[in-house]
Amino acid sequence: MGRIRRLSDELINQIAAGEVVERPASVVKELAENAIDAGATTVKVLLSEGGLGAIAVIDDGHGMSREDALLSLERHATSKLLDADGLFHILTKGFRGEAIPSIASVSRFSMITSEPGAPVATRITIEGGSAPVIEDAPPPGGTRIDVLDLFFNVPARRKFLKRESTELIHCEEAVTRLALAHPEVGFFLEHGGKLLIASPATPRRPQERIAALLGSEVEPHLLEIDERRLGVHVHGFIASPEFTLATARALYTFVNRRYVRDRGVNSAVQRAFQDSLPPGRQPVCAIFIDVEPASVDVNVHPQKLEVRFSDPRSITEALSAAVTRALKAAPWRQNPGAPVGDELNAHYAQAVDRFLARAQETPGLALELGAPSMRSVLDAPGREPYGTARPMLNEAPPPGYFSALRFLGELGRRFWVCEGPGGSLVVLDPRAVRERVVLEGLRTRFRAGTLSDAAATLFSTTVTSPAAPSILAARERLATYGVEVEEFGGDTLAVKRVPPELEPTEVGSWLSLLANSPDDDAALRALAHAVGSEPLRTMTQAEVKTLLTQLDQADFSVPAVRSVVVVSDVPLLDLDARTGAR
Repeated sequence: MGRIRRLSDELINQIAAGEVVERPASVVKELAENAIDAGATTVKVLLSEGGLGAIAVIDDGHGMSREDALLSLERHATSKLLDADGLFHILTKGFRGEAIPSIASVSRFSMITSEPGAPVATRITIEGGSAPVIEDAPPPGGTRIDVLDLFFNVPARRKFLKRESTELIHCEEAVTRLALAHPEVGFFLEHGGKLLIASPATPRRPQERIAALLGSEVEPHLLEIDERRLGVHVHGFIASPEFTLATARALYTFVNRRYVRDRGVNSAVQRAFQDSLPPGRQPVCAIFIDVEPASVDVNVHPQKLEVRFSDPRSITEALSAAVTRALKAAPWRQNPGAPVGDELNAHYAQAVDRFLARAQETPGLALELGAPSMRSVLDAPGREPYGTARPMLNEAPPPGYFSALRFLGELGRRFWVCEGPGGSLVVLDPRAVRERVVLEGLRTRFRAGTLSDAAATLFSTTVTSPAAPSILAARERLATYGVEVEEFGGDTLAVKRVPPELEPTEVGSWLSLLANSPDDDAALRALAHAVGSEPLRTMTQAEVKTLLTQLDQADFSVPAVRSVVVVSDVPLLDLDARTGAR
């Protein structure tokens, strides 16, 4: 007798299940894909114990006749593939005819299905791949499949599954991927009676589906992309670089509406973003690549997560062009030598404005006399706003903090928006920056005795003030601050020299205050504040960078009139914050 024997169908199905069914999420994916292929407009997924106890997938698709329902339990029986040529024209999710028999072989499986208008439905029950039990049942208006005790008859497989919470996350991700790909289908996910995903169909506004699945905070940041080339259409949405994640788990790419995890595709997206993202951050996107079915092979991975393109270069070039075009007009890509005041991208300004508007009111942050206080976001646990909940940080910033900031743009001609270490959003008061830098320069020269030795310039002006006598009486003291005044007649004074930083200022606004300052520190603060109070002019990125570098040399233990330089230092909105908060 020969040693080679034919395996039983039951054993073959259990072996096949090892490739098709890895965990509960695999069951959810396969059954939900079948529902979509069946023309469902609504798909409901019910779970218990993270899918380890029970999985139910209910759809309102066209269902099956009794004959088709029985055939679906046989391996390689499918309605989606007729011949070998069909492998090059696949537009459905499934096509191998392996999922249902594989699932039924490793669970307690039941299916109720009926075609539209059928007076009676078919119920089929199978326990661990045993012979099916067939019964009549009330028509469900589609198909319902229940999978209980997954891997109950394959204990070695079951013991390698993770905790309930981990398996639930994988199930949730499986539904998310399908829901992103099919905004025209409503998706609902429940676990233990608790609704985790409730996303009705949104065929005309796919960004609503993205917000429903990835968090409502992402919607204001979404940028639409669209690139058409010969045989390739790249479209979808990317989040602007102010909205990122620490991992690539929200980088969703689809080929002919099938979720794929292709290294070439993901790398093309990441390269397009590389000049816009801080180190360690990843983009958030839902990108769809539509190609001729004949130009892509989807039959190269057991879970169909990888594909092979006949012309991968054309795909990556189209991807790169689509993403780059959406990003290139943003303020973080502007020329460092170009003015920033008039060219600020409105989308970015509005996004930052919304970011700050959701903040909690924090007292004591008036940037100008009489100005309302700024608000700082307190969403992220374990990190308080810079200079607000921890005000001493504004007096003693970490070494090199300011020179490490990446200037992004100007907000409302009043604030500078920067990217800080660790992907944080840093908002600065530019007048306070200027005041601090000028104060440090004046103090340094005053201590060295050179503030009064500055060479005379062509600067000359007259000031009329009722305090002229007291100013003249303080002439010698004013000279130590580099200010030279002379009597001009009556209440008018001739001002012959001021420190170079003060030349653009209105001398009459600070001269009397300077003359009556109680001490040297107060006098220097008055001079620096006069410079900081001047209207902001348009600056280049290079000029801003120089000021921020100089700011690192400032002694923040010395009081200034504008003590708050850092208005807000908080983490950028991160999708990690949505965990458990769908």
